Amino acid sequence: MLDGEFPARLLLALKALSISRGRLAVELAVDKSVISRWLSGHQAPTGENLANLTALVAGRRPGFTLLDWEADIEALSAKLGVATEPTAPWGQLGQWLPEPVLQEAHTLTGLRGDAYEGFWRTTRPAIGQPGQFVHDPLMIRKAPNGFLTCRSGVEDMRFQGWAFLTQTQLFAVLADARTGIFLFCIFNAVMRHRAEVLDGLTLTIQRVGGGSPVAGACLLERVGFLTGDEAADDATFEASVREDPLAPDGSIPPEIVERLLPDVGPSALVAGGMAMLAMPFATSLSRGPRT
Repeated sequence: MLDGEFPARLLLALKALSISRGRLAVELAVDKSVISRWLSGHQAPTGENLANLTALVAGRRPGFTLLDWEADIEALSAKLGVATEPTAPWGQLGQWLPEPVLQEAHTLTGLRGDAYEGFWRTTRPAIGQPGQFVHDPLMIRKAPNGFLTCRSGVEDMRFQGWAFLTQTQLFAVLADARTGIFLFCIFNAVMRHRAEVLDGLTLTIQRVGGGSPVAGACLLERVGFLTGDEAADDATFEASVREDPLAPDGSIPPEIVERLLPDVGPSALVAGGMAMLAMPFATSLSRGPRT
């Protein structure tokens, strides 16, 4: 049975055989995104894909078997004939984020990550429909590497990515594989309690008008908990994606409308407001369960 160290083992095999991700995808007749999910720890190979992968390695390293995927890194390195390198639990994430940042986020996720796992619903201004609001489904779940994964459905797009905890914020970076559109989020965190409501800002692009960058305020509300059965939880998420995201007229409380559509700019600043869009931590709506 594959464990959380499989991504590191696969990366070592690619290095030993001098095979790129793209070439491996071609050799195994799978999409390149599948290889990326294996390397990130977000998805494990199916039995058939693992058998094909093993046969590919064995063709270049005679004697390699399925059991070798369960060997420790040192033993696998010797089998493949390459030198080992120090590995961290986060694997490929270490290639694009500084080690101290990952270390802090990994530690905090180990302490507080379960406070954010579950099913969530956004409330945000509709980008293409001024004056209206939408609700997008979002699922947060801890991955084998100890970090939080995020999935969200927006219209016909399916965003996937990672969330990183700091002392006072939850940062998230997601992307839709089909369109290549990114979604960046910063939410105010909840101290000591299970998170039930989060507020923050999002940044993405419009799908019309040349893909103009657009930022907005966003509210996250917990709508459910994970069962621990990944297949069942995935099905629940997919069912929520199929629901109508447009919020009915008048369904958003006035105080939330004001929070999500604040008046900002030079005139607001003169009147004592904000010059730029912000979600101040001091007045955040982020909270745990109501007592």
